[in-house]
Amino acid sequence: MDLNSASTLVLQVLTQATSQDTAVLKPAEEQLKQWETQPGFYSVLLNIFTNHSLDVNVRWLAVLYFKNGIDRYWRRVAPHALSEEEKTTLRAGLITNFNEPVNQIATQISVLIAKVARVDCPRQWPELIPTLVESVKVQDDLQQHRALLTFYHVTKTLASKRLATDRKLFYDLTSSIYSFACSLWNHHTDTFLQQICAGDEAAAANSLERTLLSLKVLRKLTVHGFVEPHWNPEVMGFLHAVFERLKQFLECSRSVRAESICRDRLEKTIILFTKVLLDFLDQHPFSFTALIQRSLEFSVSYVFTEAGEGIVFEQFIVQCMNLIKMIVKNYAYKPSKNIEDSSPETLEAHKIKAAFFTYPTLMEICRRLVTHYFLLTKEELTMWEEDPESFTVEETGGDSWKYSLRPCTEVLFIDIFHEYNQTLTPVLLEMVHSLQGSTNIEDTNAILIKDAVYNAVGLAAYELFDSVDFDQWFKNQLLAELQVSHDRYKPIRRRVIWLIGQWISVKFKSDLRPVLYEAIRNLLQDRDLVVRIETATTLKLNILLFAKLFNDFEFRTDQFLPYLESMFTLLFQLLQEVTQCDTKMHVLHVLSCVIERVNMQIRPYVGCLVQYLPLLWKQSEEHNMLRCAILTTLIHLVQGLGADSKNLYPFLLPVIQLSTDVSQPPHVYLLEDGLELWLVTLENSPCLTPELLRIFQNMSALLELSSENLKNCFKIINAYIFLSSSEFLQMYAADLCRSFCELLKDITTEGQVQVLKVVENILKVNPVLGPQMFQPLLPSVFRGIIDGERYPVVMSTYLGIMGRVLLQNARFFSLLLSQMACELGHELDQILGNMIEMWVDRMDNITQPERKKLSALALLSLLPSLNSVIQDKFCGIINISVEGLHDVMTEDSETGTYKDCMLMSHFEEPKVTDDEEPPTEQDKRKKMLALKDPVHTVSLQQFIYEKLKAQQELLGEQGFQALMETVDTEIVAQLQEFLQGF
Repeated sequence: MDLNSASTLVLQVLTQATSQDTAVLKPAEEQLKQWETQPGFYSVLLNIFTNHSLDVNVRWLAVLYFKNGIDRYWRRVAPHALSEEEKTTLRAGLITNFNEPVNQIATQISVLIAKVARVDCPRQWPELIPTLVESVKVQDDLQQHRALLTFYHVTKTLASKRLATDRKLFYDLTSSIYSFACSLWNHHTDTFLQQICAGDEAAAANSLERTLLSLKVLRKLTVHGFVEPHWNPEVMGFLHAVFERLKQFLECSRSVRAESICRDRLEKTIILFTKVLLDFLDQHPFSFTALIQRSLEFSVSYVFTEAGEGIVFEQFIVQCMNLIKMIVKNYAYKPSKNIEDSSPETLEAHKIKAAFFTYPTLMEICRRLVTHYFLLTKEELTMWEEDPESFTVEETGGDSWKYSLRPCTEVLFIDIFHEYNQTLTPVLLEMVHSLQGSTNIEDTNAILIKDAVYNAVGLAAYELFDSVDFDQWFKNQLLAELQVSHDRYKPIRRRVIWLIGQWISVKFKSDLRPVLYEAIRNLLQDRDLVVRIETATTLKLNILLFAKLFNDFEFRTDQFLPYLESMFTLLFQLLQEVTQCDTKMHVLHVLSCVIERVNMQIRPYVGCLVQYLPLLWKQSEEHNMLRCAILTTLIHLVQGLGADSKNLYPFLLPVIQLSTDVSQPPHVYLLEDGLELWLVTLENSPCLTPELLRIFQNMSALLELSSENLKNCFKIINAYIFLSSSEFLQMYAADLCRSFCELLKDITTEGQVQVLKVVENILKVNPVLGPQMFQPLLPSVFRGIIDGERYPVVMSTYLGIMGRVLLQNARFFSLLLSQMACELGHELDQILGNMIEMWVDRMDNITQPERKKLSALALLSLLPSLNSVIQDKFCGIINISVEGLHDVMTEDSETGTYKDCMLMSHFEEPKVTDDEEPPTEQDKRKKMLALKDPVHTVSLQQFIYEKLKAQQELLGEQGFQALMETVDTEIVAQLQEFLQGF
């Protein structure tokens, strides 16, 4: 691409590509895509985005295309890679000057220079770092800032490389520029402090930006640029200086107005100081040992004493708490149980920690955490009143401890209490004892203190196991507090039910459950929505109450049943009342847990929920996570309703259809739960409906995905086979066979076995049509057997499939044998002999007794025969038969005779206790199908006798005896013992 002639054209197309008119935009984007691989294109883009007289949008687009081109075409091995000559020109052009006036474009240029540096620096671009170092020294503010911005992005990118050779290069780079980086940071920091003291906020803001960038550079160099940084005096000097600078910046914050342009950058810089310490501790815990004492003194001083009043802000407190937490929890600082096994560095760090965390210090930290940081704030109480649902969502948020103050304080409390529980347990218990009895409802502060202390006891539940008699506390105090109905006491009602949730899996007598259920039922009728939501969402495992009840091994259904109707009704009313997606999900989870646990006994009470779920599904069209919760609820509903779930089909089947249709965008969120719902619907279906059959159209695309959901897909296919094999196979066998053939070309061994098991089930359920419909798969199975498939689990499944064909469709087996003889160019008898020989040889691969019996029945079905090959393999067939007898025959202790333990004569409905899950419709179908399966209807003992007798009649006594003499005498003796009485 000639630069002079192309520049105008590229500029014109870029201008068109910024258009809002798609008719202009699309052709321009297409043209730019074609130019991406043209030599000279990126040189033209460089000229365009460095020309400050052009339209900003055009320049922005040019720099983005340039940046994307680096990702695709800069490396030498990339297809259509840029030439070395053009790259040399581009590298020189990128660092010619640092005077980009537009901040956003300047940032993009810095990022793309860093991308090039990742590939080329320092070997192909040795001048980059020296150029940047010189450029950050210039007096021009704009050039200095842009060079410093680029310096940061380059350092950040090079620090992220992880190969050993790259690490070595970065260590070398760091050692060469670290002194300069420190002096640069000190210079800009001093300048900022002087300007802020002089009241020149505009100048101070500019200096602060440079201070921030230079500190970002130093952070990367310090954390990633040294193998053992504690041996470098400059590094340790910088880290110690961080504490002094932090104090200076915190003091500055007193005088900087909240609305000042400096305020936001000042807080960002303060946070960055703490990130330097946190990152260094994370990457170099032993090098940090020299900083442990100072870090703890600094953090505790500002967070837990009056020193921080008026100057600390929430994110700074969070960072300080994280620093304390990381020191307390750091495994590098924990000696082994056998002290002699601990390193000197570990013992030194532990000694420093132990010297700092004295009883007075720990007591003060504990008290301040509980009585200051745990207290509900005015803002939280206002949110409780004005938006109770948002309040509960905030309170039960996810893994946010690193970023939000309340969860951060709770995690710090848990970690410190765990580490120093012997010291802190008496402190916390003393706080609890001081709050015995009811609290004056007029004393808001006393109520909030009790809420905070109860929160601490809940968080420390496992540590307090031996120190608190929770059952007595529940009966003597907590239960009474739940019954105080005054509006001002609602924080305590909410906290107590949460507290019980924390303790119930730690220490809570089963006998007290009915009392607790009564309390829960009352709280679900509380006037306050937060209390009701808190009571309901206690079902969430490890957070609140109900889920722990229903997942507790001590749960007794009989204790819960008297409260089932009223609780389910109240939970359903709460589900209707709440409006936020997260809250509805919580309540749905509660209902799901109840349904799952009581199973069939939920049937009289689910009518209202069944009527409401279609409306909720429609309302949640834009909330896929809520729809996932609905799917989970439906799964448990179907399991609870059993065969009666067919009444849900008008709603249920369209839901399954949508959730499992990979052409629909929501499937990304709904597929896993949708497949589970599809499966349980089939398992509990009393019959196959046309609508249920039609949904299977989704399966072909699902099998093509070859995702982690394949196992459930195979289960669904099996469920259709058990439900109505003939109807199902007539419609879908051809598609299914094609999908299986494609899957078997590229699938794991486990996946291969899953496919083959489906085929085996098809042959078991439909031995006449099955082999014909899945004939394309059977030659590969046959070849696998005679070739001696090396994976035992695959070979076992091959033999299971071939056993079904041989035993239950002998005519088809003969056709298959002829086909294989033709394909392999061997005599038919030779192929048969090879198959029997390999079958006998690999019987050890079969571990399931059912398959062992099937193999014995199948090979015996070849008798009686005059075929010389079969007679030649007679010994092997008898060996397998006797081995099968050992597996399936049991001796009757009364009569001393043997009987086949796999025989089934009739179907009995199993008796199910209240705590057992009743059999599904599919379980019943499997039992009925087993009554038609030769493995369960044919006595192996009698089958062997009949086949041997028929062989004897065919050959005559002398010929038969000659054949029996080929069998080992010990095997013959065992056979005769099994056949006594025939």
